[in-house]
Amino acid sequence: MNKVIAFSAPILSIFLLISCGNDDSDDEVIVDDSSSYAVDITKFSAAQEIEEVSCTLSNGISSTCYQITITGFPSDRDELGPFCPPSTSTEAADTGKWFDDGVLYDLTGEFISNLDTFYGDSFWQLYDENGKVSITNTQESCEAAARPDVDAAYYNHCVECDINYYSEETGRGVSSTYLIPVTPVPRSNSGSINHNSVGVAFNGVTLDAAAPTEAILSAYTIAAFDDCVGHVNPFAGYHYHGANHGEGTCPGVEYEEDGHAGAFGYAMDGYAIYSMLDENGEEETDLDSCRGHTDDIRGYHYHSAGAGENMFIGCFTGETAE
Repeated sequence: MNKVIAFSAPILSIFLLISCGNDDSDDEVIVDDSSSYAVDITKFSAAQEIEEVSCTLSNGISSTCYQITITGFPSDRDELGPFCPPSTSTEAADTGKWFDDGVLYDLTGEFISNLDTFYGDSFWQLYDENGKVSITNTQESCEAAARPDVDAAYYNHCVECDINYYSEETGRGVSSTYLIPVTPVPRSNSGSINHNSVGVAFNGVTLDAAAPTEAILSAYTIAAFDDCVGHVNPFAGYHYHGANHGEGTCPGVEYEEDGHAGAFGYAMDGYAIYSMLDENGEEETDLDSCRGHTDDIRGYHYHSAGAGENMFIGCFTGETAE
C-alpha cells in the first residue's frame, strides 16, 4: 500500500491518525536565515527514496523540496511491539506503553487491572474473570475500534492493529511520500500543528501529531503503544506519537560529539528534531514556544518533548510545503 501526502492536504482517517497543519499561530518566533541549515538527506536510512522536486511553500513562494518516500516500518528494528498485555499478570518486559498527563506508563497487566481507580470510573473493565485482557486481535475488530465512533462491541478493549493487515505482500509497513523544503524558510509567525504529520524520522517512520486521547478514553479503550511510543492504524500504518529512545526494543540515538542530544528526524519545515536531553540528562533552557533554539554548530533546530507528552514540537518555525 502506498500513500502520497502533499503536506497541507487534510487526510481523512480514523481517530488514531490526527496530525498537524499550517495555520499561523499567535506565537512570534524569530529565526535568522543564516541559522537555517539545509536538510542532510544522508541521515535517512538507505531504504527511503529521496529526490529533489519543485514545490510551493505555505507562504505561496516557489521553492525546491525533497520528496521523501518512507517505508512506514522502522529500518532499525526487525519487528514491532509488544503492545497490549494478554493478561492481568503480564509484566513490563512483555507489553507496551500508555501515556497520560505527560507521563509514560508501562502497560502491564496490573495497570490494566487498576484502570477504574486510575481514571476514577468503575466502568473500566478490560479483562474477564480469568484475567484475560480483551484485545482487538483481528483486522475487523481493529478497524471497528480505531475510529472516532468506536463500535460499542469494542468498548473496554485494548486496541492493537497488526501491520500485516495493511502490507500483506511485504509485511513491512505502509509507505508514504512527503515534501520537505531543501533549506528551511523561516516564518514571520509560527505555524500551528493541526492536520498533517509533524515530521519524518530517519528510520522511515512518520512523526505524527497528538493522539486524540480524549476520544480514545471516552470509549473506555486504550490504544497501546510500543516502547518507542509507536503503534499501527489502518491509514498511517506504523507511526510515532512521542520520542522514547533506548528503552526496551526501541533503538537509542547517539549524542553529538559535544554532548548535545542526537537528531532522529526532520520536521516538515526542514528543521532537524533532536532528542529532549543531552548526555548529562539535561534539557536545553532557552527553547522557544515551538521547542526550538539556535547554536553555532547546528543552526536552528528543535528538541522533542518528553516521551509521555503526546507531542514532538509545539509549532512550526519554518514554512511547510503545499
